[in-house]
Amino acid sequence: MLDIFKAIIIGIVEGLTEFLPVSSTGHIDLVSQVVKIQQNADFMAMFEYVIQFGAILAVILLYFNKLNPFAPSKSHAEKSATWVLWFKVIIACIPSIVIGLPLNDWMDAHLHTPQVVATTLILYGILFIVIENMFKNRAPKIANLANLSYQTALFIGLFQALSIVPGTSRSGATILGAIILGASRYVATEFSFFLAIPTMVGVSILKIGKFLMNGNTFTGEQWVILLTGTVVSFIVAFISIKWLLKFVQTHDFKPFGWYRIALGIVVILVLFLA
Repeated sequence: MLDIFKAIIIGIVEGLTEFLPVSSTGHIDLVSQVVKIQQNADFMAMFEYVIQFGAILAVILLYFNKLNPFAPSKSHAEKSATWVLWFKVIIACIPSIVIGLPLNDWMDAHLHTPQVVATTLILYGILFIVIENMFKNRAPKIANLANLSYQTALFIGLFQALSIVPGTSRSGATILGAIILGASRYVATEFSFFLAIPTMVGVSILKIGKFLMNGNTFTGEQWVILLTGTVVSFIVAFISIKWLLKFVQTHDFKPFGWYRIALGIVVILVLFLA
């Protein structure tokens, strides 16, 4: 019963942080140092990624009509535009497949540490503040998703590949990249949401496959823990996404930069004093 309560806590953290540019993996790594679910290491390595699928379901639900190329309410032109959007998303995912897959196991084994998370939290926090200050008077060249080219999508995907380092933030890297490449904050945020769908579905399949290939099977308790974390992640992410979309219409991303820096400093101080 205690592990289920811990799964709820981790699910809340995942739902809050998956789409905010603050690193869900980094936060879960830090929280898991305190909230330890009493399951084997293989299960936890899978659990911490697969509950992100709940957050992805929130995106699918919120954007189902926009992302559905078969919607009967859409005209032929609108259906074609939806397919084009999906092609851009797929192209943007290529760098993560080419770069991320070969390095996945090495990253899991060597970089999931509080020191790495703290460093990347601070580094990208500084970058958010610097980039926002640099471009604060620049009108975005890409004001809607239709204006986002295939080439720009690929370059955004290269930024997403940076997020294989824990603490970077997949959404943070893609949003920063999109803004640098001329996208508005709203377009950068939405495209980051859409990139998460194939990326995290693929990661979930990879982690479950690795869990099973290592000779593990799911116990009844593990199914409940996994389902609990996923459902909680879905509910919290649904609320978080709607909030973020409203936030970026009237604010920049510097508050997230300052938050990242403050959290990174706290982590370093805790490590130093421990």
